[in-house]
Amino acid sequence: MDEPLDSWFKREILAHEAALVRYLLRTWPNRQDVYDLRQDTYVRVYEAAAKSRPQAAKSFLFATARNLMADRIRRQRIVSIDAVGDLDALNVMIEEISPEQRASAHQELRRLAEAIDLLPPKCREAVWMRRVDDLPQKEVAKRLGITQKTVEKHVMKGMKLLATVLFRNDSERAAEGATQAGVSEQGHGKP
Repeated sequence: MDEPLDSWFKREILAHEAALVRYLLRTWPNRQDVYDLRQDTYVRVYEAAAKSRPQAAKSFLFATARNLMADRIRRQRIVSIDAVGDLDALNVMIEEISPEQRASAHQELRRLAEAIDLLPPKCREAVWMRRVDDLPQKEVAKRLGITQKTVEKHVMKGMKLLATVLFRNDSERAAEGATQAGVSEQGHGKP
């Protein structure tokens, strides 16, 4: 016989309330939102568990909290590098990462966030939902109140603009590096 949902929820989810609140206080920049985030996380977990109970309840709870924070950041239409750029807070498991690799990853993430910020709002939302949240085109269209064809156009336009901005920046950095190398060689008496 299946355990009642309320009993399961108390035993498997509410038992981790203190850890969840600590996690939210540590990772969310606005302390005033933490208890609302906690409640919203509980609602999402409860609704999902009503359909199908997760096997790893604690992991599911924290993953739901992370997804909720990402949703809030998206809704604010701000890609906050402070909020999503901390690889440790997002529990991204990277073995033996060097300080140089970490700095490079943060720099690349910052460049991507800056490029995403340059996109028009609807285009940015469509790209985020399709490419980051991996939502189906139909769901993105529904959430944005536009047709699937328009979603497709926004995503194509956004990806082209991102590629242009990111690759242009790579080319500019390479050109700057070559120019600086030429200047330093000339400064050392070489032609």
